[in-house]
Amino acid sequence: MTQKKSLKRLRWLSLICITMFSVLILRRVPAIAQIPKHYTELEFPPLPEITIPDYERYELDNGMVVYLMEDHKLPLINGTAIIRTGSRLEPSDKVGLAEITGILMRTGGTKDHPPEELNELLEKRAAHVETSISTASGKASFNALTEDIETVFNLFKEVIREPAFTPEQLALVKTQYKGAIARRNDNPKDIASREFRKLVYGETSPYARTEEYSTIDNISRDDIITFYQNYVRPDGMILGIVGDFEPKAMKTLINETFGDWKPLTPKPNIAIPSTRQKYTRGLFLVDQPQLTQSSVLVGHLGGQFDSPDYPALSVLNGVVNGFGGRLFNELRSRQGLAYSVYGYWSAAYDHSGMFYGGGQTRSETTVPFLGSFMQEIERIRTTPITEEELSKAKESILNSFVFKFENPSQVLSRLMTYEYYGYHKDFIFSYQQGVKATTIKDVQRVAQKYLIPEKMIILVVGNREVIEPPLSRLEKTITTIDITIPESNKS
Repeated sequence: MTQKKSLKRLRWLSLICITMFSVLILRRVPAIAQIPKHYTELEFPPLPEITIPDYERYELDNGMVVYLMEDHKLPLINGTAIIRTGSRLEPSDKVGLAEITGILMRTGGTKDHPPEELNELLEKRAAHVETSISTASGKASFNALTEDIETVFNLFKEVIREPAFTPEQLALVKTQYKGAIARRNDNPKDIASREFRKLVYGETSPYARTEEYSTIDNISRDDIITFYQNYVRPDGMILGIVGDFEPKAMKTLINETFGDWKPLTPKPNIAIPSTRQKYTRGLFLVDQPQLTQSSVLVGHLGGQFDSPDYPALSVLNGVVNGFGGRLFNELRSRQGLAYSVYGYWSAAYDHSGMFYGGGQTRSETTVPFLGSFMQEIERIRTTPITEEELSKAKESILNSFVFKFENPSQVLSRLMTYEYYGYHKDFIFSYQQGVKATTIKDVQRVAQKYLIPEKMIILVVGNREVIEPPLSRLEKTITTIDITIPESNKS
């Protein structure tokens, strides 16, 4: 009886297993049938609407603007100060002064904490304090655990208000800059980028000039202190803090550390340097006999983000550039003329940016590459783009908005940047609506208005002897650029 019962139980178990297996298979059949056969059949839910988290903006009595945005997901607090300064404000015979000042504010230690001690205090708390000065602004930032905020924020205050500019650190940084000058002609792409900016803006323009041995030698510690005192000041600073803090306590901490800060010099009258295109046309060559390929750049002066045509120019950029863009499809995929190819409408906030394109190609395909590149520029000016190109470019731009607002830090940074450059806080949303409204006619209109072949400068960094057919097929006059590094005046 026991054996019979066992066999009967086994048969029932087998039947149950077969039934369950059949049900699972039948349930999966419709799902399998619904799997798209091609990526174009994929369907996605609409992207969520982008919103700005709650924040508070206020000003201290000394003119410092403060933004506060709470975020309690993690026990972390981040802060950034935008400083109204920039290398475009430094004297032309001291190029490098602003950048070095920005570096030394952090690496040179403070009046109360030498560099090594400052580093150790931050490392023990897994915290960071960084400073820098770029072309159009300065920046100081920190991040810390919530429990360490008072200690780290006070160190952050010291770095901004009480930098020591240690002479030994200044000497070290100047040596590092001279080392970079000595190596600046090692990379052809770096040469092309540097020299192209000089051709567009002019070699003496604040947007194109470069450090030389002589300009670094001209920089003294007194110059750094003067530059710092003129531009690092509460009435020229926007401070933003985001993270796990209690607003009342954070306001008290900010007031205790920055509320009594008074500038030591009169407020400077900052004039934004203007831009103009130095060369309206021409073919320029940096001859590098050791190279087997050419780095090529083509373009001219561009525009600003606040142009009413910027949304349409962004769509134009999406059609021309990137993986699947016209330049990639034609010059790289179909003709095989380039290792890389690109084209950007690179705008700026408060001065004219550039339109530039180009890539890397074999020496013997340099002239065909340039010919095809210019043909694509002309084609987008004269022939309307397709509905598919328009749709893909707009979707790419609009989908990217999600990644621009992934976390509160990104949102706060954008709000601060807009205030710094005098843009409306809703600029990004106006831009978004402009992209949505862009039509095929808009793209062709801005292409005809802003892409001007007869004003495009061409720069080639390559081996003149092996570029065949020769560059003279494109232009009769070829201007050779000398990139010899001037020697230092000091022994």
